[in-house]
Amino acid sequence: MSNAVTERQALAPNVRSFLTEPVRYATIATINPEGSPHQIVIWYLLRSDDVHGDHILVNSRRGRRWPSNLMREPRANLCVYEAENAVTVECTVVETYDGERAVADISEMARRYDSPADAAISIERFRAEDRITFILQPTKTLVHGSPS
Repeated sequence: MSNAVTERQALAPNVRSFLTEPVRYATIATINPEGSPHQIVIWYLLRSDDVHGDHILVNSRRGRRWPSNLMREPRANLCVYEAENAVTVECTVVETYDGERAVADISEMARRYDSPADAAISIERFRAEDRITFILQPTKTLVHGSPS
């Protein structure tokens, strides 16, 4: 993981609103070892705190391509869209963690994205998996259309 200092970018209120409600999926783009892009649809959580400012949490089971890419090259691009409105966020990984804390993150995402019954089934499966959470620090935001 790089120790480079990343300049924080506070998200504009319309961007924050668009990324929060209603629930939308994101497409994350990472860089494969040979330099080609890898994209996949994921769940995410938007957070803000004193340590990282505005940031995005993403979580995966270890061994998948996109988390492996992020461990090697800590840059990502997230796109969240609906119809003609979209927000693209360029990000840098500023922290990773696993264990119970990562399982708690994916459990929160399951409750956000799934029905209560489906979330309960998924959470049971997640507890048996080796999960990892990435904290993504936005470095640049592009807005397309009129997201709000």
